[in-house]
Amino acid sequence: MVRNTVIFDMDGLLIDSEPCWQEAGIETLGQFNVALTLEQYHLTTGLRTREWIDYWFRYFKLDPRLAPEAEASILLKAMEKISQHALPMSGTDQIFPFFRDRNFKIGIATSSPLALVDVVVKKLGIENYLDAVCSAENLPLGKPHPAVYLDCAVRLNASPLDCICFEDSFNGMISVKAARMKCVVIPSADQFDLDKWGAADVKLSSLAHFKPSML
Repeated sequence: MVRNTVIFDMDGLLIDSEPCWQEAGIETLGQFNVALTLEQYHLTTGLRTREWIDYWFRYFKLDPRLAPEAEASILLKAMEKISQHALPMSGTDQIFPFFRDRNFKIGIATSSPLALVDVVVKKLGIENYLDAVCSAENLPLGKPHPAVYLDCAVRLNASPLDCICFEDSFNGMISVKAARMKCVVIPSADQFDLDKWGAADVKLSSLAHFKPSML
């Protein structure tokens, strides 16, 4: 099968924003006298902010009436931190020309709100490479549900079976596989050797390591 479409996750894959999200989340929960460990944080990487908050508010039995305030706090903190401090991930500058030179349609499918996507796309200078940008922000279900990837495929006028997707999170990988797309997973270094990535079609340590033979 000749594939002609590539879809990228964004946070932690194209830009090193996960430490910013992590700081924003831990700082926000700290306002409610909750100390979240890094191991706990990794359990919910890839979820939309609202689902992330709902999960930890239920887990720590926090007042759900305060959840909207916490959600707004995380988004504001994350956007400020990412805009000021986040850097491109290794290989980001190579991977878009790689697929454009091969006439691939290119999209982004992310859990982040579109306001943040705009910040990151401009920061990375990849506006001219993108044929579609999709956010799970207003979809009924976010990752690990496949909706955002299926939505992106529709906007790219592509069959899911023609799509190669790049992810860095476990929830994102499950989303891709549920959409019946091929998944290249690039976990963070501290998560790389875990068995949970077995469902991916390819596992790499960097976007820069993706080769033409992998197509």
